[in-house]
Amino acid sequence: MHTSILRSAAVSRTTNGRSKGKGKQRERYADESDEEATLLGNVDRSGSGHIDGDADGDADGEGEGSTRMKRLEGSQMSRRSSTISRTGTRGKQDKSRTIPFRPSEKFQSRFPPNIVRNQKYNIFTFFPIVIYEQFKFFFNLYFLLVALSQFVPALKIGFIFTYVAPLAFVLCVTMGKEAYDDYKRNLRDREANSQKYLILVPPSSASTPSSLSHHRTSSLPPHSSSESTTLFDASDPDSPSHPHPDSGPHTRSVPSSSLKVGDLVILEKNDRVPTDMILLRTSDPSGTCFIRTDQLDGETDWKARVAVPITQGLGGGTGSGGGGEWGKGEREIMMLEGEVYADAPIKDIHNFVGTLTVHSSPSHSPPSVPTVEPLTAENVLWANTVLAAGSAIGFVVYTGAETRAVMNTSHPETKVGLLDLEINRLAKILCAVTFALSVVLVALNGFRGLWYIYVFRFLILFSSIIPISLRVNLDMGKTVYAHQIMTDSEIPNTIVRTSTLPEELGRIEYLLSDKTGTLTQNEMEMKKLHMGTMSYGFDSMDEVAHQLAMAFGAEHGARSGTIATGAQLATRGRRDMSSRLRDVVLSLALCHNVTPVTNDDGTITYQASSPDEVAIVKWTESVGLTLTSRDRTSITLQTPTGSALTYDILELFPFTSESKRMGIVVRETHTGEILFLQKGADVVMARIVQRNDWLEEETGNMAREGLRTLVVARKRLTSQQYAAFKQRHHEASVRTDGRNEAMAGVVAEYLERDLELLGLTGVEDKLQDEVKSTLELLRNAGIKIWMLTGDKIETARCIAISTKLVARNQYIHEVAKLKTSDQVRDELEFLQSKLDCCLVIDGDSLQLCLNLYKNEFIEITTKLSAVVACRCSPTQKADVARLIRHHTKKRVCCIGDGGNDVSMIQAADVGVGIVGKEGKQASLAADFSVTQFSHLTKLLMWHGRNSYRRSAKLAQFVIHRGLIISVMQAVFSAIFYFAPIALYQGWLMMGYATIYTMAPVFSLVLDQDVNEDLALIYPELYKELTKGRALSYKTFFQWLMISVYQGAAIMIMSLVLFETEFLNIVSISFTALIINELIMVALEITTWHIYMVISEVVTLFFYVISIAFLPEYFDLEFVVSTRFAWKVAVIVAISALPLYVIKLIRSRIAPAASSKLL
Repeated sequence: MHTSILRSAAVSRTTNGRSKGKGKQRERYADESDEEATLLGNVDRSGSGHIDGDADGDADGEGEGSTRMKRLEGSQMSRRSSTISRTGTRGKQDKSRTIPFRPSEKFQSRFPPNIVRNQKYNIFTFFPIVIYEQFKFFFNLYFLLVALSQFVPALKIGFIFTYVAPLAFVLCVTMGKEAYDDYKRNLRDREANSQKYLILVPPSSASTPSSLSHHRTSSLPPHSSSESTTLFDASDPDSPSHPHPDSGPHTRSVPSSSLKVGDLVILEKNDRVPTDMILLRTSDPSGTCFIRTDQLDGETDWKARVAVPITQGLGGGTGSGGGGEWGKGEREIMMLEGEVYADAPIKDIHNFVGTLTVHSSPSHSPPSVPTVEPLTAENVLWANTVLAAGSAIGFVVYTGAETRAVMNTSHPETKVGLLDLEINRLAKILCAVTFALSVVLVALNGFRGLWYIYVFRFLILFSSIIPISLRVNLDMGKTVYAHQIMTDSEIPNTIVRTSTLPEELGRIEYLLSDKTGTLTQNEMEMKKLHMGTMSYGFDSMDEVAHQLAMAFGAEHGARSGTIATGAQLATRGRRDMSSRLRDVVLSLALCHNVTPVTNDDGTITYQASSPDEVAIVKWTESVGLTLTSRDRTSITLQTPTGSALTYDILELFPFTSESKRMGIVVRETHTGEILFLQKGADVVMARIVQRNDWLEEETGNMAREGLRTLVVARKRLTSQQYAAFKQRHHEASVRTDGRNEAMAGVVAEYLERDLELLGLTGVEDKLQDEVKSTLELLRNAGIKIWMLTGDKIETARCIAISTKLVARNQYIHEVAKLKTSDQVRDELEFLQSKLDCCLVIDGDSLQLCLNLYKNEFIEITTKLSAVVACRCSPTQKADVARLIRHHTKKRVCCIGDGGNDVSMIQAADVGVGIVGKEGKQASLAADFSVTQFSHLTKLLMWHGRNSYRRSAKLAQFVIHRGLIISVMQAVFSAIFYFAPIALYQGWLMMGYATIYTMAPVFSLVLDQDVNEDLALIYPELYKELTKGRALSYKTFFQWLMISVYQGAAIMIMSLVLFETEFLNIVSISFTALIINELIMVALEITTWHIYMVISEVVTLFFYVISIAFLPEYFDLEFVVSTRFAWKVAVIVAISALPLYVIKLIRSRIAPAASSKLL
């Protein structure tokens, strides 16, 4: 039973190793000629060219493995020995490692445990950290000190409850929320850490061979150190070199968190790879396997990985000879004498440097020289990728914090909105005002008696200047905004995960977006085929199918020997067009790297590392020419007539970012005709194909439509020409110096000359719904948009054009492959002189710019209207977000949909995650989760704008409410001999901040200056807000002056209309104050809402009713008299009327931008 598990495990392993390294990895090989040759060109092979890194071929068995190894032995051994000597001298800081097979537990304990931990707190750090996070804000610290002062009898004023309760409420809510969030993170971590994996363990010498194969995982003995280091005597007949026919390797099930460096792990289909591991063996005989890397680099296509040839070849060659062979291979891997060298862990997922040294394996006599295999990123499965097919065996090299996935994720910091920081700054000013006022009042009294206690009493009396209710109001406001966003029917399933940031959505100036899955759906579709004289659009593909059927039908007829009639000869022109179409469609069906994979339900899916290729092969299927099977040596197609065409693959030249083209040499088995087919980017193909007058113009036209173009060409070869090429190519491939250049030269000389141009294809990457209009709207709102993607430059450029990220006729400046500081400086100088262009830059050049001229680069690029950065690693994306934030001090929003976008989302002021095909990882890490990119307009232009405006107005009004009563207190104390006695005590003070004013003031969170349609039609309204004028020092001081005027007016007028008893002052001034505040709320409202009206009326009603229940403050007989009514009316008129007049005049002279639209 476990043999089949092992078999499937091995398959997946291989596949994994293979698929990762396309694209970027190739670039690395350019510098390492000795490695590249083995990866690109072992073409001297039985009938089939082989190239590493493509879905169809590598590591076929032992023979090929040893050829490849011998070639490398010399250079690799020397490199290996130098590496080892380096390791010895570099000291303890060096994290590179040489890991033996079956390492001891002591050795394994040197490396970090393989534990996933995303929690922020543990049981000991929770209280200290949360308390610190809360009280590092001046605001909260101030209230804490005021609340504590009430426990000192000399300073006690009013009810202790009024000071302690609001602070306790705010803290409890915050702590509860933090604890719940961290608990959820803990559950996710526990789930990931407890996932079970099978590992291979050496069978203990005590066990009988027959019992070994039947051991189930649960009954296996624990992993003792003696067991993990058991070695077998080669001369012992029961040792694995003379295995019992039924014996199989031991396996043991362990949780992911217990995996250690040097363990041999078995992976099944759809397993998450738990650590970074070397792929030793797969269940696929060719040693390849596929992995899904969407959580690592954001690309949804499968990547091929290759098992190390020497370990793939153990156990009798191909490993396809049934269970016995497979089991034998596992035993031999388990008993290998050798070690793996791996460089120190780095962040780069496209590069890996290592070697596998085998001293002896159980099935071979010990070689005189150890065999060394080079290891590259193609042989490695990174943690957090998923095995897409088959099964595999891997050798763990990095665990826990040293895995690439963990090194590329940053720990989230607690995000604080800009509005909160601004209010914190205002609170400091208010505190200074309070202190100054207290000292002035004591000074005016001549510092008599216990003056320092009086200062403190005044400070506490004036503490309402910094109202704690402000925190409560703003937090409740944020909850209301979050509720409005989540219940908006036009942006369904939007989730607010960080409820402290809705105001930030109203102040975004930079938007950093991922491409794949965010702007595009990552669904390719072939839209156009151009053949020079004829062009077929998407709507005329049935014509292609018809012509193709004619061509293959005629061919079928010709083979069966029909004689052409006059009528048939008359359609020769048509026939020519059919045969041309047949040529181009056949070339497209042959020249690719696509493998058909049969699913469990019998359906076939195409897999390749490029979605463009899959789209083209699907298109050839739709017009009648179907890819039915493919392996490393042959391709089989089914024609429209139902017959099969089989081609042998003689050579394969894969696509690389340098060559920008891929080629294949095939031979038809039926006729023996040899064809060289090539497709690639127009820039490189134009000089390879025969002269023509239409290619350049048509590629330009297609690019303007946002299509990804590929030029298809072919060349017929005679067997003599091919034999000559084969010989020269082989000679070039065994050179030790300048091998790659020599091989490329042979291909150029013999094959890439005067190719017949067959046609031009246009493939569309479907955009998300309404992406164009969304980007245009955001640009008009003054938001600068950057696209950061892991994709190729050509692709990113196409998407930038098709999404209208680049305006029509805007110049696109490409910066790629920069190597020196001079080149960087030249590019920056050019950009400085042309700030209206769109910059397209690749990841390596970007890194160079940031390393050499960080400030100048950011200074210039932040002025550009659009920037596209390609081939970005997750860390680079996050670094760019942080740089823009720190350099411009503006708000940055990042939006993405894959695991590779998490770092960027966490580094932004506001992170938005899209729930997409790449899973929910980005959406879970984000502050806001949406279902599609176009929902961003409503989120920013409407909800963000409203949240910011409302919170700014609410904050200033609450400060005004506290200031006005403090001014009245100051006037009162000044008149009554500077005595620190409270004007309003107990219930009045409690009622003032809660029941008497809270509802009307809080109803400001429902205010809106324009309706939704106008906010979306005129995005320029959003641009106004980004300047931060809704809450600034200017508006703050305006409110300060209003408060001083109104407080003084109410108090002085109450004293002017002084009655005989002190009691009447309290009742007159307090009633005038409440009515004044209700009128002020009414003046602030732009658009009335039913709740606003209700809150005003109900509050006034409550106040009137409460007068009857507070006889110690109100003389009922006096309150119901007309004297009381007219005195209050006069006071309110004096305090509120001038402000109404000023507001009226201002609305005529300098109206707000929004009022012009109403």
